[in-house]
Amino acid sequence: MGRGRVELKRIENKINRQVTFAKRRNGLLKKAYELSVLCEAEVALIIFSNRGKLYEFCSTNNSMLKTLERYQKCSYGAVEVNKPAKELEQSSYREYLKVKARFEALQRTQRNLLGEDLGPLNSKDLEQLERQLESTLKHVRSTKTQYMLDQLSDLQGKEHMLVEANRALAMKLDELTGRNQLRLSWEGNEQNMSYGQQHHAQSQGLLYQPLECNPTLQIGYNPVGSDQMTATTSSQQVNGFIPGWML
Repeated sequence: MGRGRVELKRIENKINRQVTFAKRRNGLLKKAYELSVLCEAEVALIIFSNRGKLYEFCSTNNSMLKTLERYQKCSYGAVEVNKPAKELEQSSYREYLKVKARFEALQRTQRNLLGEDLGPLNSKDLEQLERQLESTLKHVRSTKTQYMLDQLSDLQGKEHMLVEANRALAMKLDELTGRNQLRLSWEGNEQNMSYGQQHHAQSQGLLYQPLECNPTLQIGYNPVGSDQMTATTSSQQVNGFIPGWML
């Protein structure tokens, strides 16, 4: 009896499914190899398992990418070539009309935002334009306010830096001024001391000036004075006068 017909459906048993996949994968790879050798065909086989593992076979010496590029050229390039020229032209013209209409709509919207060509617009369009302008104005004002706040923050930072630098310079200036005053006071004290010493020396010179006198000191007898006194006495006696101290 021959083998019965196998029903093609998913194998529920996991182990049996993995065994069947391995057997049939190897058989498929073997058949692809035999086909490439027997018939000199360029065969490329790609298999992914349910876990995402790749199995591949390429009959040529080139890589799998070369075969895939060849397949892409044959499959999609032929479709592009076989398209009628008129259909391609119509497709390009439709695309051109879409781009042109979009461009004209953008130009019209720009003119409306500038307050131009408002005649064809109805009340609904004008209200929508007004809301758009208000939203744009709010955005502009918000951006301007943020920019001004950023500038103010930068200026405050620079001001703080300048204040700190000014404070450091003031402290340094005060220190230098104190040193100069101390040096000047020291110089003044030295000048006063030198002036006092000179004045003291001058006063001592005035108080203690040497007296001009006869270096020979004779107590009790002065020959010059004795002679003068004798001469005076004799003259007085001659004239008949007697001094009072002799009475």
